[in-house]
Amino acid sequence: MTRTIKTDQKLMIYLDDWRARIDKTLEAYLPDTVAMPTRLHEAMRYSLFAGGKRIRPILAIAAFEAVNRETGEKIETALPVVAAIELIHTYSLVHDDLPAMDDDDYRRGRPTSHKRFGEAAAILAGDALLTAAFAMLSDRRLTAAIPAERLLSVIHELGRAAGSLGMVGGQFVDIESEGAVGSQTVSEETLRYVHAHKTGAMIRAAVRVGALLGGAVPEALSSLTIYGERLGLAFQVVDDILDLEGTESETGKRVGKDAAQQKLTYPIVMGLEASKQSAHRLMTESLEALTVFGPEADPLRAIARFIVERKS
Repeated sequence: MTRTIKTDQKLMIYLDDWRARIDKTLEAYLPDTVAMPTRLHEAMRYSLFAGGKRIRPILAIAAFEAVNRETGEKIETALPVVAAIELIHTYSLVHDDLPAMDDDDYRRGRPTSHKRFGEAAAILAGDALLTAAFAMLSDRRLTAAIPAERLLSVIHELGRAAGSLGMVGGQFVDIESEGAVGSQTVSEETLRYVHAHKTGAMIRAAVRVGALLGGAVPEALSSLTIYGERLGLAFQVVDDILDLEGTESETGKRVGKDAAQQKLTYPIVMGLEASKQSAHRLMTESLEALTVFGPEADPLRAIARFIVERKS
């Protein structure tokens, strides 16, 4: 049954409900801390259950619901797959925080994995989370109700979005561009590439995965793809803005580091006001992509507004 979201309070209930169900699914699948190697499993769980919003898997669920009115698919069949998206996302955060990457000491208000467990343990915990995601995706005990061809498309979608043509590629170009702000080698095109791949690729994929699991027709899948692309870019633009205007108590991590490291961000390249306008323009474009849907897509609309207006 599709739920409609009309107020901030209803959205918070929606997010909290699905976050709890996703966490329950992950809790049941991930090895317990008593399983050998115990410290590795402790490190995996430390980062995975650090209080994340679960925006990416919830976007997949909302996309599933948006096409569900026509297909009649059961949302329960999608839970193990969308939960695996969070494993991929968490692995990326663990590795991004490493000294060789963004060198962050805090994430979500507490010490990052490498600060808590050491760099080697953090690297291996990230590796284990990523591989656990694809083990979970291909575990037919969990996904037996999903047609094999559909599941294969979903696994390919996530693998491509997470790799060198997606998230990892965006992170690589981001690191290569560090310190080059203001030079002739840095362009708005490079900036857009970094944001569209480093952050946008997995958000786009999450939306598409939900649509694919729900059996979306081509027109619906195309509209949701545009929604995911625009929202993915908006998400990172807002992140860039929060690094300038946010506080550590709000964001749960160090702020001001992008400027200090001369990282490629929208405010640094385009200016703060232009960045804010860009975030709202992208949100508007994402909402316009949903005009083919009725109230069944209200959760997606509410999440888009939440992402652009958030403070953390």
